[in-house]
Amino acid sequence: MVKVDKLQGSKVRIEVEVSKELFAHGLDHSFNAVKDDVEIKGFRKGKVTRAVFEQHYGVESLYEEAINHCIQESYVEAVSSEKVMVVAQPKIDLDVTKVEKGKGFTYVAEVAVEPVVTLGEYKGMKFKKLSDEVLPQAIDLEIIKLQEQNAELVLKEEGKLENGDTAIFDFDGSVDGVPFDGGKAENYELLIGSGQFIPGFEEKMLGMASGEEKDLDVKFPEEYQAENLKGKDAVFKVKLHEIKRKELPELTDEFVKELEKEGINTIEELKADILTKLTDQLILKNNNSKIDFAVNTAVENSTYEIAEEMIVEEKNRLVDNVIQQAKQYKLDLDTYLQYSGISKEDFETNMMKDAKKSIETRIVVQAISKVEEIIATNEEKEEKYLEIGAQYKMDINQVKVAVNDEAVASEVEYKKTLDFLVDSLIIE
Repeated sequence: MVKVDKLQGSKVRIEVEVSKELFAHGLDHSFNAVKDDVEIKGFRKGKVTRAVFEQHYGVESLYEEAINHCIQESYVEAVSSEKVMVVAQPKIDLDVTKVEKGKGFTYVAEVAVEPVVTLGEYKGMKFKKLSDEVLPQAIDLEIIKLQEQNAELVLKEEGKLENGDTAIFDFDGSVDGVPFDGGKAENYELLIGSGQFIPGFEEKMLGMASGEEKDLDVKFPEEYQAENLKGKDAVFKVKLHEIKRKELPELTDEFVKELEKEGINTIEELKADILTKLTDQLILKNNNSKIDFAVNTAVENSTYEIAEEMIVEEKNRLVDNVIQQAKQYKLDLDTYLQYSGISKEDFETNMMKDAKKSIETRIVVQAISKVEEIIATNEEKEEKYLEIGAQYKMDINQVKVAVNDEAVASEVEYKKTLDFLVDSLIIE
C-alpha cells in the first residue's frame, strides 16, 4: 500500500507498506549477500545453513541489509506507480524497533519533487531596440590589439619604471630574515601592472631607475597557495637591471601582410574583415540579450516553490563539472580555486546561486513549452543527432545509442521555446 501527501515547498510524503513477503525476500537477499564469508565450526566456508546462521548471529544481524533492499525496491515501485516526479534523494523515516521477522513494516519517505509552475506574462514583452552598428573606434581598438600582439620590446634609455613597462631584475625574498622556496630569481622579466606578483610588489617597483636597488616590504595574501607563507610579511631585495617598453609596429600594408591572414593583404581588407567579425559578435550578443530578457521576465512573472534539496542536487552537479575542469589542469578543487582567486565560501555561494537560476530557467521554459504545445519533430531530432555527431566526431547511429531520445527531444524543445519567446518580443 502506498499513500502520497503533498507538503509545502515542493515536497511530498510517501508512506509505503512493505509486505511480510517482501521482507522475507529481503532477509533471503541479506543472507545470500553474507553467507559466502561466514565461517562456523562444523561447516565449510560459505556452506552454513540459514537456520544455523540465525542461531549463532541472530536474525537481527540480517535486518539492515534486508531493510535497505526492501526500501530500495518498494520506493522505486511507489514513485513509479504514483507518477511522483522526484528530483532528489529521499529522507527515510523508519522505526526499526518495530521490524520483526514474519511481519511487514511501514516507512515514510519525504522527498523533493518537480515544482509546479504558475506562469505569468511571458510573451509580447516590450524590448528596447539594441544598436547593431559597429563603431569605428571598435575597429581601431582591434587593430591596436593586433599591433600590441606583434610589438617589440626595446630598451628604455631614459626615464623611470612605469605601468606597462617590462622590468628585467633580480629579487631575493625572505620572511623574518629567512629565505623561502621560490623567492629568488635573476634577470626575471615582468610586465609591470600585469598582477603576476603578490599585491604591492609591482606597485612598489614603480619609479625605480635602471641599476637601482630597493627593499620591498610586502605581505602575502591570506589565501596564498603556499601554506607557510599565508598572511606573512616579507621583504624582497630587488635590483633593476633594465627597463623595456613596447614599440608598436606601424600600421601599413606590409604589417598587414606579415599577419598572414588568408586573403587579407591591405589595411582596408583588414578593417573589412574586423568589421565582419565584430558585426557577427554584436548580432550574437544582441540575440543573447533578447534571450536573457525574455527568459528573466518570464521567470520573474511566474510563481513556484523549489525545494532546497533540489537546489543542492543541482549545485553538486555544477561543482562536479568544475572538479572535472580542474582535473584537466591536473589540479584538485582547492588549488584550482586558489589560482582562480576565489575563496571556498564564495565558490559555494556562487554555485548555489547558479544552481537556483538554472532550475528556475529550466522549469519556467518547460512550462511555457507545454502550454504552447512546442514539440520536437522527427526531422528536428534527426538534425540534433547529426549536430552532436559532428561535434564529437561520431557516427549518427553511435550517437543514438549513447544519447537518450527523450533528452534530445527535450533539448530541441528548449531551444524552440527560447526562439518562440524572442520572436514574441515587441521591439521598440
